[in-house]
Parts: sequence; C-alpha cells; structure tokens
Amino acid sequence: MTDINNLKRISTQVRRDIIRMVHACQSGHPGGSLGCADLMTALYFQELRHHPSSFSMDGTGEDIFLLSNGHISPVFYSVLARSGYFPLDELAGFRFIHSRLQGHPATLEGLPGVRVASGSLGQGLSVGCGAAQAKKLNHDSSLVFVLMGDGEQQEGQVWEAVLYAGARKLDNLIAIIDYNGKQIDGAVDNVLPLGDLRAKYEAFGWHVTPFDGNDMEAVVGVLQQARIMTGQGKPQMLLMKTEMGMGVDFMMGTHKWHGVAPNNEQAARALAQLEETLGDY
Repeated sequence: MTDINNLKRISTQVRRDIIRMVHACQSGHPGGSLGCADLMTALYFQELRHHPSSFSMDGTGEDIFLLSNGHISPVFYSVLARSGYFPLDELAGFRFIHSRLQGHPATLEGLPGVRVASGSLGQGLSVGCGAAQAKKLNHDSSLVFVLMGDGEQQEGQVWEAVLYAGARKLDNLIAIIDYNGKQIDGAVDNVLPLGDLRAKYEAFGWHVTPFDGNDMEAVVGVLQQARIMTGQGKPQMLLMKTEMGMGVDFMMGTHKWHGVAPNNEQAARALAQLEETLGDY
C-alpha cells in the first residue's frame, strides 16, 4: 500500500537537499529540480522496480530511468543517494572538482544510477527508444522511463524519437514532460510556443495523460495507471504540470531561478520553509 504522507516527507527532504547542494557550490539549477521533486520521489521510492545495491549499466530485469533534462541533476542525485545508490554524504561534493556529482550527469566516473550522460537537450528520448527496443528484443518485461523538459520539446531530435516510438509501438516506454511553462530565457510561450502537445503526441501514435506533478496522490496514481497501460501497442507520454521552484515561495512563478544559486540569506529563507524530515546529509 502506498504511504502518500511518507512520500511527501521524502520529497520535502529532497527539496532541502536541492537547496543545500546548489547553495554550497553556488552553482546549479534549483527551479526545475524543486518542481520535479514529487515525481522523482514517487518514482524512486514507489514505482520503479529497481535494484540500487546491485546497479548495472544494462538494467536487465529492472526498470530504467533516464534523465534527459540533465540540468536538474540536484533532484536526481538526491533521490539516487537517498534510495541507496551511493553514500548520502557524497551529495556535499555536488559540482566540486573531482566529484562524481557533476553539474550534468556523466558516466565517466561510474556514478551508480546514471546510465547516460545528459544535459545536451533533446537526446534522452532517443536513448529511451533504444533501451525500450532492446528490452523488447531481449524479452525483458521491465519498463523504460524518460523525463524531459517542456523547453526541450523545441529540439528537433525529440520529434524523430517521438515518430520512431509511435511507429515501432514501443509500449514499454513511458516519457514524462515537465511542463512548468518556463525555460532559461523566459516563458516557453514567448521563446517558442509548443502549441497543443497532447494533440501532437497523439498524432504520432502515443497515449497521453495530463496530470498535476506537484500533487503526490496524482503523481502516484498516474504512474500506477501508466504501468497498467503498458503492452497495449502505444508508447505513453505523461504531461506533467508543475511549478518551477515548488516549495520555496520566492522561487515560484518566475523563470529567474532556472539556473541561479541562492545566497546565504536566500538559502536560509528557503530551508525555513522546508521541514527537515529525514535528516540532512
């Protein structure tokens, strides 16, 4: 049985981790990381069928998660550490020289939980298609999850992968779009409007489900339903509405915290709004 309150406690601690990591090195992307904390918590502590203590790059026999919008690495690293992929105190090295926790996830140092270098936007769904196709060829019934940003949908390579997944009926592939409506240069609608994403994905042969990505019950429910919907001939896209900077009032409602670190006073204000629930690293 799902303990929604426990998942909420974990997501609050994950948000604390994000603020502390970005503040300590004075570099990173807190806005999108905070917005995706609920999803990432629900994935790693509820929905993913994965094996943190015996990580393998090929992911045979377990669900695979791929972070395409790699700039939100703080939330990725937090859930990886707190679910047992590597020691929690390693979070203190985020973005420092010689750390395995680089600003964008990388594979060179062999950080457990990271299967692909990401952050050059537009590539993650293509990798996800390959992983999903490989699982089908190997008769592996586990799933592939890919998280992308909404601004990332402006990349042409995304649409090649969308076309491929629909044409090849990759019904073991679940893509998630963080639709917070903001990117580094401003509102997505001002930079390059995306139009009706649901209609576009459906036209390419995908099943699309919109949901509130900052409502833990909604997040858990849609992930559970997505698993039930696999194997029915269509890849899935979960269109996740979030608030950039969620959980910290002065970071919400603006794109300005996309890639800016809080100073000492701002970090203290942010942490005061986020209860320590599991213990800081």
